[in-house]
Amino acid sequence: MFSTASALLHRVASPTIPSTSIKIFRDVPALRQWRRKQLIDYRTVGLVPTMGALHEGHLSLIRLAAAENSNVIVSIYVNPTQFGVHEDLDSYPKTWEKDCKMLKDLDMELADNGNMGKIAAVFAPTSDTMYPSGPPSQEVKAKGSFVTITPVGELLEGPAGQHFQGVATVCMKLFNIVMPEKDFCMDTKVVIGDTQREHDGLALSSRNVYLGKRRRNIATALFKVLKVAEQGYKFGHRSRDELLGPALELAKLLLMEQYQLKPEERVRFEVDYISLADPMTMEEIQEVDETKGAILSGAIKMLPVEAPQPGEDLGLSDGPPVRLIDNIILKPVKL
Repeated sequence: MFSTASALLHRVASPTIPSTSIKIFRDVPALRQWRRKQLIDYRTVGLVPTMGALHEGHLSLIRLAAAENSNVIVSIYVNPTQFGVHEDLDSYPKTWEKDCKMLKDLDMELADNGNMGKIAAVFAPTSDTMYPSGPPSQEVKAKGSFVTITPVGELLEGPAGQHFQGVATVCMKLFNIVMPEKDFCMDTKVVIGDTQREHDGLALSSRNVYLGKRRRNIATALFKVLKVAEQGYKFGHRSRDELLGPALELAKLLLMEQYQLKPEERVRFEVDYISLADPMTMEEIQEVDETKGAILSGAIKMLPVEAPQPGEDLGLSDGPPVRLIDNIILKPVKL
């Protein structure tokens, strides 16, 4: 019975993205069978985990993966366990057809540029596949099996983003399913790629679609604040006060400018934190070690607009609160 089922599995071809050789896997057995063949053929596999709604940031990671691996797998899965209790999972942008078109175009680009690898497959599972017993609750102290990383998970975004254990859990599942030679998800820092930005510096994020026009115009506030600290580092400042002091002053000034406007014009935001941390431990530091550099990071919450005007572009889902995060790497000084 087993041999018959196995033979049938060999005969059933996986679907592909139209007009490409990029396979689409929805379940684990078919993907693992394909992965075993790559192992036998001595072909390396890189993984780029995503939640879809692809943008240039994702594409830059795929390029990194293709430069070092024969085959690249892109996972597209909106993971329910990495959404907070009050975040709307259902409203998260889902752009499957657009994502497939972007992957098709990128694969053609990779072929034209003579890269080592190509986009070989998309893994787009359902929640029934990823969580056969059902995903654990989004509550902070929910019951269920999670991957918890300490102490890093308690630093920076950890306290504010209770979703991190959901991220760690789904990534561990993906690593076990795909078994990549290398992972190219920026959050794991296995390979650090430059943050991809809009023309004005706003870090690319699938959640930017929630901003709307008014808040989008002010959303670069965090980037501007971090750039002030970075400039201080380039000028030779190394202490926390010298670097973060001017940055925090700029944040106050930008916020004050908004509150001087009329309600129908202003944008409200709250600074969650501005951090100067050790690049290895992620712990806060008082002085930058020039031989190691540091990580500047921060988070702000863009609040819903006041006095929305008729026909105003409020963003997806009528502009809910949007938490923006960003970071800048302060590189070691060459001695």
